[in-house]
Amino acid sequence: MRRVKAADVLNEVIRITVAAGREILSVYEQSYQIENKADGSPVTTADLRAHELIVRELAALTPNIPVLSEESSNIVASERLRWSAFWLVDPLDGTKEFIKRNGEFTVNIALVEKHRPVIGVVHTPVGGSTYYAATGQGAWRIEGHHAPTAIKSRSYDGGAARMVVSRSHLGAAVIAFRDTLLGESGLPVESVNMGSSLKVCLVAKGEVDVYPRLGLTSEWDTAAADCVLNEAGGAVIDLDGNPLQYNKANLLNPWFMATGDTDYDWPGLAQRAGVKSPD
Repeated sequence: MRRVKAADVLNEVIRITVAAGREILSVYEQSYQIENKADGSPVTTADLRAHELIVRELAALTPNIPVLSEESSNIVASERLRWSAFWLVDPLDGTKEFIKRNGEFTVNIALVEKHRPVIGVVHTPVGGSTYYAATGQGAWRIEGHHAPTAIKSRSYDGGAARMVVSRSHLGAAVIAFRDTLLGESGLPVESVNMGSSLKVCLVAKGEVDVYPRLGLTSEWDTAAADCVLNEAGGAVIDLDGNPLQYNKANLLNPWFMATGDTDYDWPGLAQRAGVKSPD
């Protein structure tokens, strides 16, 4: 499979991501059908229409690179494990936020090579923000029709912290993590509630220090924003400090932390909080 040069496709991937966002917005303010998938999670007409557009456009852009989307995730594992490169897509990340109409949902497209994302684009249809990155090219943000601006995660020295947490998934492990951070710093820990992969993007642009995701996610939820944060100077790591891997036999991620400062011992903090990822 021919290796893709980011410079050759990145602008087109941004265009596709934004086009999928427009497709979602065409449904957003209308009545639409909501169904439940086998795992009980909701799927809407907007998810499916964005999926169809992205798959069609990526096939035209790179016909020799397969696409794995949340809405087509039933590809046999033995087949996809042979892929050296593939597009990993969440056509509408934050369906619950879409249904609540709070605007906190995104379109995520990543190119994965050798188990790591090398291109990542995250687009917010409501508000029109686009975050993007490619390996070795830094992380960037576009606001509407403005020129791209570079983004950078911020350092953390153990003082007052700011963390972002899931609007829909706050559990005992996250509370233990927060309380340990508070206890060790002796200073306030401000929590920001947010939906979808925007949480990782907040870390990437230096607005928060850490996002502890101590619950289940799938690979398509994280890959695009993972690339953005990595290029912004941070990292998405499991509780042992290892970068997340993609195209595993099991497409579920381990519990993880999106961190802005890779020099701080976030895994040690999680250990001291008694947080352990389920087997």
